[in-house]
Amino acid sequence: MPLLRQLEFAFRSTGIWPVGLPGVSPGESAIEQVPPPQPVRPVAGKMPTCPTAETAVLLQTARDLLNANGASRIANDLRVEWNSRLKTAAGRADYHEKLISLNPRLSEYPIEIDRTLRHELAHILAQFRVGRRRISPHGGEWQEACLDLGIADEKRCHNLPFPARTCAARFVYRCPNCRQEFRRVRRLRRAVACLACCRKHNGGGFDPRFRLRLMSSC
Repeated sequence: MPLLRQLEFAFRSTGIWPVGLPGVSPGESAIEQVPPPQPVRPVAGKMPTCPTAETAVLLQTARDLLNANGASRIANDLRVEWNSRLKTAAGRADYHEKLISLNPRLSEYPIEIDRTLRHELAHILAQFRVGRRRISPHGGEWQEACLDLGIADEKRCHNLPFPARTCAARFVYRCPNCRQEFRRVRRLRRAVACLACCRKHNGGGFDPRFRLRLMSSC
């Protein structure tokens, strides 16, 4: 069954409907939840925090894709969640936690849910394939994973009309080797090294010789 049809079935079974899915009349609210057993009543643009059928459909789809691409070892550890803290990003992938987070506003654009899921899953699949070696977030390894996951034309950024947020890059870091500067909105809380120098001199692995140094903050 196609993912969108599975999601439609899941939404019907739980009584939760995102804007834009077939069967929602213009006068209905964006998301409705039937009475108990679930005590939470989500509002427009927000997904329930409790496990629901539509999340299970997404999770099973992601696990099936991992299994089909030789990543069975991590498939059962994968989790999918709706994270209301995501504002401008459509989704986020955390390889160490084996977690894919989706922006609840995707419920307003149901046709984009599957693509976003695969986009984030490509990050996890790409990192799984290279092991501990550091890779560029949207580099060749990610692009190859996108191809294997059926989204060969995927772009690094979405074009959904989510509210934009601009923050000044207050912290300036510099690589002690190549002298390239990196601007960050927040102070780095862990050791971060220059990826280009690590690739050139250490096969892509972390090398403390190229750890970024804070030069200024404002």
